[in-house]
Amino acid sequence: MTSPRAPQVTGLLLAWGEGDRGALDELVPLVYADLHRLAHHHMRGERRDQPLQTTALVHEAYLRLVDVNRVQWKDRTHFFAISAQMMRRVLVDAARERDALKRGGGAVHVALDEALVEDPTRSVNLVALDEAIEALAAIDARKVRVVELRYFGGLSVEETAAVVGVSADTVMRDWKMARLWLLRELRRTGNAPGRRPS
Repeated sequence: MTSPRAPQVTGLLLAWGEGDRGALDELVPLVYADLHRLAHHHMRGERRDQPLQTTALVHEAYLRLVDVNRVQWKDRTHFFAISAQMMRRVLVDAARERDALKRGGGAVHVALDEALVEDPTRSVNLVALDEAIEALAAIDARKVRVVELRYFGGLSVEETAAVVGVSADTVMRDWKMARLWLLRELRRTGNAPGRRPS
């Protein structure tokens, strides 16, 4: 996610955070391709019949970002961390809406690559994953932040460490522990990859 334009993006983010709406207009063309890659990262595990497409995810996350008030943008990495959180929320909201319409029959499933669980060919219900993440947040918010940045945001260990404000070694420990905890929680609820809720 690093870029030679990072200082320019950081300057525009700081200006936007201080209320300069023109800075946002300059910022969007600079980050759009990266936002699209981030959205594609999110969508790669979605089912083919998923109505939300990559470009729509970028646009919905962008609309939510524009409405974010009083964010003290630190830099480009911080921006993409917040963008990853927004995209996660968009996907989970869409999944919950479909679940409500289909009474649970249309749950969105996402592939959990080997970075999160050991079997990359299996998928898990996105709502169940979100609920497991929320349960982990009640115990250890930093580990959730690492999951959001690494899995949902596609940030490297070093970028994640910079956003969270810890060492790369700490990020790796948090990442490993969070993966194990989430997998255990998904198994406990019957939503582990390859399993269907009873």
